[in-house]
Amino acid sequence: MIKNYLNSISSKKRGIIFLLMSSFSFAVMALFVNLAGDMPVFMKAFFRNIVACLLTIPMLARSSGGFKIQKGNLPYLIGRATLGTVGIFCNFYAISQINIADALILNKLSPFFAIIASVFILGEVANGWQWLAVVVALAGSIFVVKPTFIFGLADSGFDSARFFPAMIGLIGGVAAGVAYTFLRRLSLRGERSTVIVAFFSVFSCIACIPFIILTYRPVTLVQILFCFCAGIAACCGQFTITAAYGACPASEISVYDYSTVIFAAILGMAFLDEFPDLLSIIGYIVIIGASVFAFLYNNGYILRKKSIRKPDSAST
Repeated sequence: MIKNYLNSISSKKRGIIFLLMSSFSFAVMALFVNLAGDMPVFMKAFFRNIVACLLTIPMLARSSGGFKIQKGNLPYLIGRATLGTVGIFCNFYAISQINIADALILNKLSPFFAIIASVFILGEVANGWQWLAVVVALAGSIFVVKPTFIFGLADSGFDSARFFPAMIGLIGGVAAGVAYTFLRRLSLRGERSTVIVAFFSVFSCIACIPFIILTYRPVTLVQILFCFCAGIAACCGQFTITAAYGACPASEISVYDYSTVIFAAILGMAFLDEFPDLLSIIGYIVIIGASVFAFLYNNGYILRKKSIRKPDSAST
C-alpha cells in the first residue's frame, strides 16, 4: 500500500517524504547515541558504522563493478572518509554532552561550510547573497554555542561547561561540510554511491580501533544494543536520504532536511527531559532561516539571480 502511494504521487512530494523519513531516522540515531550514556565516543562511532559495513559490503560484492574504485578517485575517497569520520566523532561527542537538538543544528551548519570548502576543492564560487546566508548561519551558531565572553552566561545560571562540547559540535559541522564537498567531487567524477558509503564505513571502523584500545572501558550489553540501534537508524537515514535525492533534485527539497532539528527537539523533550533554552531557539530560527533564504534564492523564488558557478554542495 505504501509503495503504491509513493508511486502515485509526484517526484517532489516523494522526495520530501523520503527526506522527512531520513530526518526522523537521524534524530532517532542521535537519541540512541545519547542513551548509550558514558560509553566512549569512539566505541559509539564504531558500532554505528559496523552496521553500515554489514549492509553495504555485501551489496558492493554483488554489484557488477565489485570493489573496483575508479581511477584517480582514491585521494578524494580518503579525504571524504577522513573528514566524515572526524565529523562523526565530534557530532557524537556533542550529542553525548549537550541537548541533541543543539548538537544536530550545529552539525546542520555543514552545507554552509561546504560553500566555503567548494571554493578551494571544486573551484565553485558563490555570490554575495549566498555568502550573506553563510554569515547569518554562523551568527546563528553563536546563540547555540553561547560563548560566555559574549553572553556572560557564567553569571546568569547557565552551564558554561557546555561551551567546549558545543564548540566540538561546531567543528564537526565544519568537518562534515568539507566531507560533503569531497562527496560532490566524487559524484562529479562518476564514482558509485555504494563504493563511497562502503569505503567510508570501513575506513571509519578501522580508524576507531586504535582510539577504542586507548580509551577502553567495560560497557554493558544495553549500551551496545543502543549503539546498534543508532547504527540501524543511521542506515535507514542514509538509504532514505539517497532515495529522496534520487527522486528529486537536492535544490528543490534540501530545506526539509532541517526537520531533523525539530524531530530531535521533540525526542529530547519526550525521552531525555531536554528543553532548548531561549538562546538556542533563537539560534535554530536564525540558522534555519538562513537555509530557507538560500533555498529560495537558489531556486529563483526571491531576488534576481546572476550567472554564477552553481555551488550545489550547499544543498548536499
